[in-house]
Amino acid sequence: MTRVVSREPSPPAAIARLALIFLTALSAPASWGQRISDLPPSSFGITMPTLSAQAAAGQKAFDATCASCHGRFATGTDKGPPFLHDIYNPGHHADEAFLRAVRQGVRQHHWRFGDMPAQPQVSDAQLTQIVRYVRELQQANGIRFKPHQM
Repeated sequence: MTRVVSREPSPPAAIARLALIFLTALSAPASWGQRISDLPPSSFGITMPTLSAQAAAGQKAFDATCASCHGRFATGTDKGPPFLHDIYNPGHHADEAFLRAVRQGVRQHHWRFGDMPAQPQVSDAQLTQIVRYVRELQQANGIRFKPHQM
């Protein structure tokens, strides 16, 4: 009688092998996957303009001080609203509104994120650059001046 030897792994061995592959994939270095901070603006549905030098500096300052609440590319998070929203057009929120919010804080009024505390660590130069960045980003994404109507 001829004995047939199966080359297929036993069910428990097959499950163990799949589990090992899965666990290896989960523990892979970050470079194997793509972190959200590495995604291009188009992944967020954002048109990224060619920034002026002032706005490019503002993007760096924004990413360092504002993005944790207001999101990468000003898209908002669960902690703060998006500045790429028509309510932040210059006719409704002039540049001065951004300056006051950073210097004095602002009470919750359009969104349910709570009050925004003052941000004293942001210098006047950085603040000017951040506002320029937000405005150039807004304009590239169709957010333009509209007169405020109550």
